[in-house]
Amino acid sequence: QVQLVESGGGLVQAGGSLRLSCAASGSGFSINTMGWYRQAPGKQRELVATITTGGSTDYADSVKGRFTISRDNAKNTVYLQMNNLKPEDTALYYCNAEGTYYAVRFKSWGQGTQVTVSS
Repeated sequence: QVQLVESGGGLVQAGGSLRLSCAASGSGFSINTMGWYRQAPGKQRELVATITTGGSTDYADSVKGRFTISRDNAKNTVYLQMNNLKPEDTALYYCNAEGTYYAVRFKSWGQGTQVTVSS
């Protein structure tokens, strides 16, 4: 089992910043891509940002220039630095990891951490 533990969510005013962290733990796994997704009430879950082991990143258009994803491969941890937060960023944020677990492909999800941005 690959477990993802998220932290860093909270309540912040518009224009503020938060940093989300997600650490993967377990054994027998190798992660290729880690990322963040979010889901607001009544809406579909959407991709926020992803990062590969090699450091290639991808961002949703709505967060480009404001959010930065990074990772520490040695610690199997991914971060999401969120600056200039807007009320529309309010959502439950989920960490995701993709790779292999004992040579079998897997996708793992964290429990989610709430981000609420007030205006």
